Amino acid sequence: MGSRANAPDNEHEVHGFHSVTLWEAGYEQTAQLLTNQLGFRAAADEHNVFRYVSAGGDPARQGHPGIAGAIVDLRCAPGFWGGIVAVGTIHHVAFRARDDATQLVLREQLARQRLNVTPVIDRQYFHSVYFREPGGVLFEIATDPPGFTVDEPLDELGSHLKLPPWLEGVHDELERVLPPLTRPTPRGTAEGGIEPEAQIEVRDPTI
Repeated sequence: MGSRANAPDNEHEVHGFHSVTLWEAGYEQTAQLLTNQLGFRAAADEHNVFRYVSAGGDPARQGHPGIAGAIVDLRCAPGFWGGIVAVGTIHHVAFRARDDATQLVLREQLARQRLNVTPVIDRQYFHSVYFREPGGVLFEIATDPPGFTVDEPLDELGSHLKLPPWLEGVHDELERVLPPLTRPTPRGTAEGGIEPEAQIEVRDPTI
């Protein structure tokens, strides 16, 4: 997205994922983590699926330090085979923390629950901590700052290959092997395309 000239307005922008489903042998301990530490609340259940909805990341309103998210569904499936890291699988589930201070508060709370949380890891564009929830799924809590404009202006985001410092040594090699990306040019309906102002609406941008 090199330019925001044709970008959708804030109402119709993609704000994040609506929900994630965790397949677990049991759900009670993971549910306690979500409700006691991460600020979610039980919202509904149907058969073996239990839905938890976030407090929206407002610590003043909910008394939690601010995980911004939407919905986590826990599907209780004892005996189901475990996941492996492979093509097409999800490596981890990431939650947002609004700043470093919020992340540190959450990390301290999780460490007190003996969840073996990593130290804060600098990912250049954000800071992360990782831990496995009681069912074994890898969770990440990542900060919003410093953001993707630390090394590229907002109106040029996505126009250049940007790498963290530890990958700069192979920058030229990666640039040679990666396929070129070209922004599509909107066409009129008479040419079989779409009008430039056509947008995809996200009806529940809650993250």
